[in-house]
Amino acid sequence: MKDFGDPTARALADALLPGGIHSVFQPIVELDTGRVVAYEALARGPRGPLERPDLMFAAARSAGRLAELDEACRSAAFRGAVEHGLLAPLTVFVNVEPEVLDSAPLDDLLAIAESAPRELRVVLEITERALAARPAELLRTVERVRALGWGVAVDDVGTDSMSLAFLPLLAPDVIKLDLRLVQERPGPAIAEIMNAVNAHAERTGAVVLAEGIETEEHLATARALGATLGQGWYFGRPGPGPAPGLVAGELVLPGGPPGSTTDVSPFACLPGGFPLRRSAKSLLIELSKQLEREALRLGDTCVVAATFQEARHFTPSTGLRYRDLVERTAFVCALGEDLAVEPLPGLRGATLGADDPVRGEWDVVVLSPHFSAALLARDLGDGGPDLERTFEYALTYDRDTVVRAAAALLSRVAPRHTAVIAVPPTHPVVVARPHRPVVAPDADGLLHRALAATTSGVTISDLRQPDQPLVFVNDAFEQLAGLSRDDVLGRNCRFLQGPDTDPAAIARIRSAIDRGEECRETVLNHRGPERTPWWNEIHLAPVLDAEGTVVQYIGVQHDVTARVEAERALLQERDRNAICLARIEELAYTDPLTGLPNRRRLEEQVETAIWDARTGRDTLALMFVDLNGFKAVNDRFGHAVGDELLQTVARTLRGRLRRGDLLARLGGDEFLVALLGLDPESAAEEARRVADDLSAAVRLPVVLRGQEMSVGASVGIAVYPRDGEEFTTLLHNADLSMYAHKTADAPAAGQGSGRR
Repeated sequence: MKDFGDPTARALADALLPGGIHSVFQPIVELDTGRVVAYEALARGPRGPLERPDLMFAAARSAGRLAELDEACRSAAFRGAVEHGLLAPLTVFVNVEPEVLDSAPLDDLLAIAESAPRELRVVLEITERALAARPAELLRTVERVRALGWGVAVDDVGTDSMSLAFLPLLAPDVIKLDLRLVQERPGPAIAEIMNAVNAHAERTGAVVLAEGIETEEHLATARALGATLGQGWYFGRPGPGPAPGLVAGELVLPGGPPGSTTDVSPFACLPGGFPLRRSAKSLLIELSKQLEREALRLGDTCVVAATFQEARHFTPSTGLRYRDLVERTAFVCALGEDLAVEPLPGLRGATLGADDPVRGEWDVVVLSPHFSAALLARDLGDGGPDLERTFEYALTYDRDTVVRAAAALLSRVAPRHTAVIAVPPTHPVVVARPHRPVVAPDADGLLHRALAATTSGVTISDLRQPDQPLVFVNDAFEQLAGLSRDDVLGRNCRFLQGPDTDPAAIARIRSAIDRGEECRETVLNHRGPERTPWWNEIHLAPVLDAEGTVVQYIGVQHDVTARVEAERALLQERDRNAICLARIEELAYTDPLTGLPNRRRLEEQVETAIWDARTGRDTLALMFVDLNGFKAVNDRFGHAVGDELLQTVARTLRGRLRRGDLLARLGGDEFLVALLGLDPESAAEEARRVADDLSAAVRLPVVLRGQEMSVGASVGIAVYPRDGEEFTTLLHNADLSMYAHKTADAPAAGQGSGRR
């Protein structure tokens, strides 16, 4: 691009001269009133090969002058808006390129805005491409823009599920729906998008704008999707100034959340006075895994952000779990001392400073349009065995806190540098002749000598030819494929695949190529005429020409069969161990006679319910159930019949409770019941009603081994928080209450407790 004899280079130089770029403006209309409330500024280059903005930006990216062009386009948008009087009450939407997000100069724009005769109201548009590539820069840009009093819009929402995952973090004032949502037939994908968008708009007051409205049918669809603003040729094509015949109105924006999270740690995002607990590391491991499982369930609209203190805590088994998260969720990052900026393919990281408080935390944050949860823990510095180290922690589902914690971690993530090679059209790296592909050296042959010498398998495929054939392979790839270059050149690389190759992985590769993006996958391939299976970790990167068109793909491949087989063996061993541990856990937490949970398990469940009650609007009651007359049955009919009676009572109690209530056998003829989700105003009355119902049900005679027998039950009640704020206190008070009822019932029952 330095050769100014080249028409493209000369056109780019002309575009970057003062006045070389101008803006046209497309109206944005309020659907209910038909008033124009805003205009989007669209850049246009000088007449010639780069007049179209996509070609102009591709040329600037290839020449390394993208920041210059982006600044020139924004300046042209501001100057054009002032010149044509697109001032308050109107608003102007202006785009910013993802690669220059946090370095975009704004002083010149402020000077232009301040020179306007009236206020210049601005909404800065950010595209989906910035979300995963540069999350830290994206969050900083949003803070800068909001500090100036400008609004923020997310463009093209719906082209990728990741945009839905990032909505809570960006809290945009305007959500711009991709035009396919109004122009295509509704389906499950559109329903998913609209569920997420409308939920966010309802929570935050964000405005929904539908693009691509060209017909009455499109307009009706936009309204049905919940849009209140519209844009498209139905209202007017882009022009140099205000659209004629449209009445101007004011666009009211909600304004984003105040405050910054880029300089705090997730634990510091907890509100003052938030109740904290202390626990050994072993419990936090299980809580973390539960949040990870929840993230897998949420899928590709979910963001997962985690910290591991030190790289040594990111164990091989942790790596397997996070590999699954990367494959099945929208965005995953993992941070820790000495942890790489990409610990696994697709897993994002950061370089943490020596004094970064994140180094001392254990955090797991899960955020999606309809779910939010965070485990935020701080190491208390204990010595001793690793699993016994103590942490101060909070488990919160408060959405504002979770969003702040997620932003605190993402603000540290290193940008992803996409491996895209720009290839000027006048100096192609690879050419191919029909039916006989050959490799043509680049200007000095250096690139091809480097590709040929590398020990990794390297291929180049030509996207301009039918079936995208291979046009270059190096010696290392010949060894991986088990075939000579004469056998593979001119063929699509699908010859490596077999019937057992994962079709989902192949679909992801094809989808990435269709979008012109890089991708990484591990797929099962087959080597040579013998079709010997081997696992191929492949990294594909697009090659662009000067116009920004993807013309080739470079593939770098490694044989990772040993690693995959080791991982599979580890997974099988883990599954076997998990089955054994599950059985051991079942025995440890289950009463062997009745199959009910024992006291230990109920205590854990009630502690969780108490935790929820502290932060919610519901409460709970614990009931102590003791049988009356059970000893007489035991003495008369024997322990075998007594055991059958206890099993029958257990089924009776379970049948009289709601599905969400808890039931456990404490031991002997004693049972515990926990009623959850009670209204605090009527909890005591509801618990007494259930207690009377249980007592009446237990008193009904039963026939066992041909003998009719009956027992009674005394039930004591303790309600949180009136009778205690911990499980042990509630249990003690429920026991005292039960004993008082048993004493009162003893003359009528004629029997004492039959505990054994």
